[in-house]
Amino acid sequence: MRRTLLLSLATVIVLLLTACGGHKARYTIGVSQCSSDIWRNKLINELETANYSRDDEVALRIVSANDDDQRQIAQIDSLISEGVDLLIVSPNQVSTISPAIDRAYQKGIKVILFDRKTDSQNYTAFMGADNHAVGRAMGEYAADRLNGRGIVLEIMGLRGSSPAIDRHRGFAEALARYPNIRLTASLQGDWTEESGYKAMSDYLKQHPEAQFHCIFGQNDRMALGARKAFVEAGKSEQLPLFCGIDALSSPDGGIEQILSGNLEASYIYPTRGDELFQLAMNILEGKPYERENQLKAAIVTRDNANVMLMQAEEMERQSHNIEEIHSRVSEYVQRLANQRIVTGMAVGIIVLLIVVIVLFYLYHRRKIALQRERVVNTLWNLKPEDVPAAPEPIAASETPPDSEKTTEAGDADPVPVSHFITRFKEVIEARLEDSAVGVEDLAADMSLSRVQLYRKVKALTGRSPVEMLRTARLNRAYQLLLGSDKSISEVAYAVGFSAPSYFTKCFRDEFGVSPSEVNNEAA
Repeated sequence: MRRTLLLSLATVIVLLLTACGGHKARYTIGVSQCSSDIWRNKLINELETANYSRDDEVALRIVSANDDDQRQIAQIDSLISEGVDLLIVSPNQVSTISPAIDRAYQKGIKVILFDRKTDSQNYTAFMGADNHAVGRAMGEYAADRLNGRGIVLEIMGLRGSSPAIDRHRGFAEALARYPNIRLTASLQGDWTEESGYKAMSDYLKQHPEAQFHCIFGQNDRMALGARKAFVEAGKSEQLPLFCGIDALSSPDGGIEQILSGNLEASYIYPTRGDELFQLAMNILEGKPYERENQLKAAIVTRDNANVMLMQAEEMERQSHNIEEIHSRVSEYVQRLANQRIVTGMAVGIIVLLIVVIVLFYLYHRRKIALQRERVVNTLWNLKPEDVPAAPEPIAASETPPDSEKTTEAGDADPVPVSHFITRFKEVIEARLEDSAVGVEDLAADMSLSRVQLYRKVKALTGRSPVEMLRTARLNRAYQLLLGSDKSISEVAYAVGFSAPSYFTKCFRDEFGVSPSEVNNEAA
């Protein structure tokens, strides 16, 4: 950590000292977006933020084709003519954009395919989520929610685009394992809410008596468009489950739609512009990199939507702080360049002050990012059948009785998965202040044996009950330090730690800061 801070300090100092020189950028990165929407705008913001520390030597050229193949081809050829050093492309379709990408690659320009692939192997690296796995996970989720029987309809993304092809293939393969589930139709959309609305509205007009139990939109916007068509068709009392993909945290995004009940579930489809920018720099600077880079994702339901939204909002606040600092730094550096009155001592003092502020925010932003990554990794490791859900039966006569689940060792599990996590959290919350509580006590409260509790919690979260209890205590302590006037010792005892010194050690290991730093920040 100390080495990272020193490197960051040196980087910022060099940037500020050379900002007035007006040097030409060392690298030019062209970004060819297939369309413009909130998901891709989020990616662009992340790329620009990631470039803050390199914007004196890296120039970003960002263009969008607005779903037009010929326009994207022309834009790529223009970027080639400008002599970009690296090209990031999200191809509109699998085959039509390939010749333009091939021309860039054959001219020695490094090419990163992001989110989507083509039918050519002429690329330097690929980064994106596994769309086949995403589709398969949503198919498994839908089958689980329907108890293995029902009628399902799919609304696909842009015809010929690799995400639409792969998500459909994964979704159909998952449903094929359930003989009592029928995928009755796969309608064609183009990723917009309007296309989902039109496809569903036209279908309902042609089949007014059609009934469905689940509608899967290959993104959240098309799923919401289909829902609007159902409501306008007067079918509000028999709405099926609506599931999508993207789970954006923006206002009216997928996560909020889940919390409001408009969507049943979605799947986080990450942008990770910071990782994409780092991959580009590794390629340009001759550092090691992987050709295939898969981004992790997770299913979002009402059970975890609040947690994901809270983490995303915190990240957005920290990102806004970084943007504001960058803007102020850039403005001040420009003013110094215009006035030409910078002296060595003045620059040193200004640089140190700015570096302290920047590193402070970078440090806290990284801390929040690590916390969010732990949440996403935990959710990502859950199997589809372990996702908490309360199935809605198709008909009382067709609802199969709940079968008894067993652990890997064959022990009967008396607590359904859908209620287990909620109950375990309640037990932990009730025991936070009890410093003498042990695994046996938690197991007794859950009406389980010690072994059963350990296996169940470990299987679902990858962590032991004791670790979960300690994390809950530390999270509560963090809240108390921020929101109360208790001393550190009082907080330690209030959350069940018998020794303030041990509490301080655990707190620092969990959050990377000491309790006193948090206490001082709150004050």
